Amino acid sequence: MDLAFTPEEQKFAEEVRAFVRTNLPADVRDKVKNGKHLIRDDYMRWQQALGKKGWLVYTWPKKHGGPGFTPAQRYIFENICAEEYAPGIIPFGTKMVGPVIYTFGTEAQKEKYLPAIRESTVWWCQGYSEPGSGSDLASLRTKAEKDGDHYIVNGSKTWNTMGHWADWIFCLVRTDSKAKPQEGISFLLIDMKTPGITVKPIIMADGGHEVNEVFFDNVKVPVENLVGKENEGWTCAKFLLANERLGIAAVPQSKRGVEALKDIARAEQDDGKPLIENQSFAEKIADLEIQVTALEFTELRVLSQMAQGGQPGPEVSGLKIRGSEIQQRITELTMEAVGEYAAPYLPGLLWQGTNEEPVGPEYAHLAAPRYFNTRKTTIYGGSNEIQKGIISKMVLGL
Repeated sequence: MDLAFTPEEQKFAEEVRAFVRTNLPADVRDKVKNGKHLIRDDYMRWQQALGKKGWLVYTWPKKHGGPGFTPAQRYIFENICAEEYAPGIIPFGTKMVGPVIYTFGTEAQKEKYLPAIRESTVWWCQGYSEPGSGSDLASLRTKAEKDGDHYIVNGSKTWNTMGHWADWIFCLVRTDSKAKPQEGISFLLIDMKTPGITVKPIIMADGGHEVNEVFFDNVKVPVENLVGKENEGWTCAKFLLANERLGIAAVPQSKRGVEALKDIARAEQDDGKPLIENQSFAEKIADLEIQVTALEFTELRVLSQMAQGGQPGPEVSGLKIRGSEIQQRITELTMEAVGEYAAPYLPGLLWQGTNEEPVGPEYAHLAAPRYFNTRKTTIYGGSNEIQKGIISKMVLGL
């Protein structure tokens, strides 16, 4: 694999960096750099700037309104955005439901939904997991019963990320209770303003409101909002999850996390010596950096296959496993690096404009919240245990 950039790719990198530095709002960049919580407007301002440039849906092919980036351009774009502290693009519209719609949807659905995703004027969220139905997604129980030209939806979804900000939700619903679990599921698009939808917050360990429970009480959904064929939504679900797991690898963000960890290790400790001079800790950072590099090369191979017309397959489960484990390892070593200064929990410091004063180094108060928050990475998108089963069956043929 030749990773030397061509003159054209180097020019593209310069264009991306110039664009990000010009269009990324300074207050948003500051929040990302300092680990502050972002609000809906922070994401929307950045995403709409990308939308005007035509780069928001950078993973989409040209025929569906994307820029048609090559694997090298995608790599350059993602890494520069991370290096410049741009917030991650919310994936529910751009990397999840958008590709499902342009792959399985009708022409009318493409015309209705895709432009708003490309421009970031509509916020999407995901309705997959349910109480008692997460990793075993085929056991979901939210029902959609046809009544004339509508479905009547009843049930609930949980661990719904940012649904309190969402305009629309894409849901897996059971449309045939008598069929085999995977064969009785359909993929529906639901307007969050529809009567009968209730969103209740789940407050995270760091005090942030990121996830929710969503309840459906006799919610009427037009039949025209069905994507693909009735009872064949599992095909859409698997396609979407493959794209999600590729994104969970989050290589650029992990590279940024390793650099932040190095900065902490280089800082002078209470004994006057930087932690990086401790051979044992330096070896841990070196091992972590090697793991990130290996993951990066693996992701590049997958992107190269996709550029040749392929779709993300079961091999992305490996990316999901290693990517999520690396993210957790970064936070574990950060906790070790800051030591006792990770103990004081001051949630106000996670919001811009707080009056609270940190205890110890400025960076220390972020260690514990990030550590606890990343415990979820090995679970969402399909737990790592499930991913190992997929690899065993679909890749290794065992």
